[in-house]
Amino acid sequence: MKRLLFPFLALFLLNGCKNNTKEETVTNNSSVEEEATNTSVATNPLKNVYWGDTHNHTGNSFDVFLFGTPNSTPEIAYRFAKGEEVESPTTGKPWRLSKPLDFLVVADHAELIGSIPLMYKNTPGISDTKTGKAFLGIAPNKSEENMQTLYDILNYAAFDQPNQSNLTAKDLINDFGGEKVSDAWNSYIETAEKHNDPGKFTTLIGWEWSSNNSGANLHRVVFMPQGGDVAKQFIPYSALESDNPEDLWAWLETTSKRTGAEFVAIPHNPNISLGLMFPETRLNGQPVDKAYAEARMKWERSVEITQIKGDSETHPALSPNDEFADFETYDFALTPDGTRPAPTKADYVRSGLKTGLELEKKIGANPYKIGFVGSSDSHTGMSAIEETNFAGKGQHDSEPKKRAHPTGIGSSKGWDMGAAGWVGVWAESNTRQSIVDAFQRKEVYATTGPRITLRVFGGYNFAESDLNAEMVKTGYDKGVPMGGDLNKTDEGTVPGFLISALKDPDGANLDRVQVVKGWLKADGTADEKIYDVALSDGRTDGKQKVGNTVDIKTGKYTNSIGATELKVFWQDPDFNPNQSAFYYVRVLEIPTPRYSLLDAITLGIDVKETNHPATIQERIYSSPIWYNPN
Repeated sequence: MKRLLFPFLALFLLNGCKNNTKEETVTNNSSVEEEATNTSVATNPLKNVYWGDTHNHTGNSFDVFLFGTPNSTPEIAYRFAKGEEVESPTTGKPWRLSKPLDFLVVADHAELIGSIPLMYKNTPGISDTKTGKAFLGIAPNKSEENMQTLYDILNYAAFDQPNQSNLTAKDLINDFGGEKVSDAWNSYIETAEKHNDPGKFTTLIGWEWSSNNSGANLHRVVFMPQGGDVAKQFIPYSALESDNPEDLWAWLETTSKRTGAEFVAIPHNPNISLGLMFPETRLNGQPVDKAYAEARMKWERSVEITQIKGDSETHPALSPNDEFADFETYDFALTPDGTRPAPTKADYVRSGLKTGLELEKKIGANPYKIGFVGSSDSHTGMSAIEETNFAGKGQHDSEPKKRAHPTGIGSSKGWDMGAAGWVGVWAESNTRQSIVDAFQRKEVYATTGPRITLRVFGGYNFAESDLNAEMVKTGYDKGVPMGGDLNKTDEGTVPGFLISALKDPDGANLDRVQVVKGWLKADGTADEKIYDVALSDGRTDGKQKVGNTVDIKTGKYTNSIGATELKVFWQDPDFNPNQSAFYYVRVLEIPTPRYSLLDAITLGIDVKETNHPATIQERIYSSPIWYNPN
């Protein structure tokens, strides 16, 4: 069982923007189930942006069930994501998204997946096992006190420590793991198939592999484009089997060859990985080598850069020259002792990208050549991450009156959570295969909430005049989109970038567009620099603030500042054709009220009592474009 469950159980743990291009109609055939429907869906060769959440938990996750939200189901999760009004599993109140999502992954923890709900349904083979009998004898009525008792037993049994029911780690695995959860897995698959509607709403079958190596968050969300016919051929791989990512990749390789599944694995919360998410040394103590890099890049082509448990782009200690680095900083490790570790370069995405450049020079491969994803990690079943409509992470921070209290994650309290995030994917159609293909080529970007439409292209033959109605076609014809690669030319030409950012039609105006560059210096170490490439309101110096229209008393703001759209053609003034580099775009909105201010107004308290700012600048992050000199 290694180092998994003790820290883990200490927790309570714009619709598709259409381009002005002719659409083609094709028959989607990404799975047997979709083929059977013989449904034709419109496709756009220049791609549309589709918004989704790849990381949503329901009561099939044992932490969601045990800590107060047993009535959260995949059915509720899908209905909520589709824009339907649901009864909140945490508050019992009606809840609805302001705009529906286009796709969703219900990613329940593979560890004991669905076993606790099955136990309470008197399921033969689970309820009548040693573990089931012990749990039902202790907590027959699911009261909060009884649920806490179950947590305590699980906590000790996971490490074969003495507990009142004499349960062991082997008991948990034998009684509540493996094939024992096949019924729960099959039920989840059937619900996903029921709600999958090619061209309108996509469900991607997946789960979360939840390794907590000595308290380090090494979790991965795993999903695929195939349907139930393939998913029913395996049981999700869990960290009960191994907490080492390399073993997960090996299982993905074997299972993919056996079943034809095209898996996508996405690491999340690097910010609380205790220096293990972007390492130079593997868990076995050996240095990261080319084989490790190639295996990781085969399965993990994106990383979750922002979510409820904080933003993982960078940290002020790692990027002291970045005035916007201290954004939704969250450093509460998944340990029961309230550890708040100092950040390391292996904990944040930007420094991870730089480490990747350094490793590529040493071993001939870059293990951290990754795109950017945002998702929620909601433990309520609802992807409700809008500042004005935030449902919290789970039961303990589900409404304003609860957020001054501990959440059960380290020493964090409710207001320490961030209202984020979602992912935008540029895909030909809203279908399983098309969306997963976008993840595979890294043509995806992360948002902390607003649905800003972002296009980024890199190439050698662009000019200012290409910022026109044909920009997207020109971008694909002459260059590469976000997630792509640029190789050195014989002429040593400086690459140029076409960047277009359009505000969320229902959101705040834009403050600025920035390009974040990382490059490898001659001594083999990497550096970084941020360029303000487009500013609103006629500003020419990025040090000039955009202003702030938020009324602290009412929580209202106006779009009297900022821009509805920012477009720019930019070339790197410091380009060196012999230096490996990456470039990604960060777009910031004007200041808007953080949910902590809205809560303070609701509760009639000073926002300072939340220990968080009254306003924030929401943002999006494009996947990088890499320049390769070799």
